[in-house]
Order: sequence, then C-alpha cells, then structure tokens
Amino acid sequence: MRKPRDFDAELKALEEKAHELKARKVQQLGELVIATGADQLSTDELAGALVAIAETKDAAKREAWAKRGAMFFESGSRRAAPESKRNLRSAPAQPGSPQSPAGGTGSQ
Repeated sequence: MRKPRDFDAELKALEEKAHELKARKVQQLGELVIATGADQLSTDELAGALVAIAETKDAAKREAWAKRGAMFFESGSRRAAPESKRNLRSAPAQPGSPQSPAGGTGSQ
C-alpha cells in the first residue's frame, strides 16, 4: 500500500508560493512606477491615472498604450533599476495594467 499524500502540506506549500508570487508582483509594479518616472506624481494623480486606464474600454486607446509600453521596454529609457532588476517584462500582464501611467497619448 502506498503512503497517503499529505494534502495539508501540499496546500500550505501552494499558499506560500502564491504569497511569494504576489509579493514579487507588488515589488515589480513598484519598480515599474519608478522606472517610468511616475513616482514623481502625487499619489492622487497616479491613482487617478490608473483608475482611468483600468476603466477604459476603448480598444484603440488600450492598444496605443500597449505599443507605447512595449517601446518603453525596448528603449534604454529606464532610469532607476539596476540591470539585474530590469526584467520587468517577465511580470505577467494584467488587463488594464499601466503601460503609461503618467498620462500621454490617448489618456482620458
């Protein structure tokens, strides 16, 4: 007879992994805010811009923001994070994620 699986231990390990992934996501979002220069905005301005972006249903605007974000990552304009921490593109893309939180082309 096989040894029964320890489901509680497996669930705990999965919860720890989920917690680590959430913490890494928060860190990468903070690095993105700094790298784009959006840390120069007030908290209210940044939150307002993000809310406007998240509420936007216009596919053309979202596509324009996505292209601008891709250009940002392809260019050398990132200013804050050292090279070892610049792998921001590895973060999973979120619907409504800020490609250009500082406003600009197509913002409401």
